[in-house]
Amino acid sequence: MKYPMLICAAAVALAAAVTSSAAQDAWPNRPIKVITTTSAGGLSDIFMRALGEELRKSLGQPLIIENRPGGSMNLGTRACAEAAPDGYTICITNADAMLYNQFLFKKLPFDPEHSLQPITNAFHLIHMLVVNSQLGVKNVDELVALSKQKAGTLSYLAPGAPLVLYMETLKKEKGADWVRVPFRGGGEAVNAIMSGTTPIALFGEGNVIGNIRGGQMTPLVMMNNIRSPNFPQVPLLSETGYNGPPSRSWYGIFGPAGTPKPIVDRLSKEIGAIINEPAFRDRHLTARSLVPAANSPEQFAADMKRERLVAEKVVRDAGFEAQ
Repeated sequence: MKYPMLICAAAVALAAAVTSSAAQDAWPNRPIKVITTTSAGGLSDIFMRALGEELRKSLGQPLIIENRPGGSMNLGTRACAEAAPDGYTICITNADAMLYNQFLFKKLPFDPEHSLQPITNAFHLIHMLVVNSQLGVKNVDELVALSKQKAGTLSYLAPGAPLVLYMETLKKEKGADWVRVPFRGGGEAVNAIMSGTTPIALFGEGNVIGNIRGGQMTPLVMMNNIRSPNFPQVPLLSETGYNGPPSRSWYGIFGPAGTPKPIVDRLSKEIGAIINEPAFRDRHLTARSLVPAANSPEQFAADMKRERLVAEKVVRDAGFEAQ
């Protein structure tokens, strides 16, 4: 009696394997949802919409963008981690969620090392310190002096621990007096700077390049020691006497852990080809002050493992305590 049962079990397992393989071969046969951890109009939102138009040509299915900002990028990243690992949900999230937050929060709603499957890095950001031009300051020293005159009234936005570390180090070493406010999403942050409610920000150049050229914002320093071809007159962080770690920030594309490897590999290959295509790169990356960073899932995972060691040190040196 055991043999028919064994044969039946084997047949079921074989059928399941064939069905799974067939499903992967047919992928994608419906739209793919993309969760972004920033609000509509943010840098990653704009990038994914452009990428989605190109991916639709090669995959034959549209990408449906779902914005999940807030919670220091944890809300959207959690939603991605908890999605079904079938290739129909991916996300774009950043180094904060995947490297820094595990040292900034006592408990995360996902495991950054195991809950998500790296697909490919997308781009690095060129960060800069900018201010609302109505402040009338032209460099960091003038900003520090103004903060002393208006003690406790100036606030700043910073989307990552290395950037916060820079502002808090200046505050400590030069006696500056400013207050950090929570960072939500790119679009909301730009509005806060423009309105003057939060007149200081450390931001990706691509988010504010139009506002700088329009005269509404003034750039003070490049945060990751990369000379900007758009603003060559803006000094590098290393030229201002600051010796702390420069900003290293990226946005990468992930799927829930367990997403089938053939799907992960295909997505990585398709996205990498688009990012490295000269016309797409120039229009959607270089023109927005983004540095292309497409790589393999394996290389992306190895990079994150190494960068987590640096992230832990940055958080510790910044004096942050897990909340």
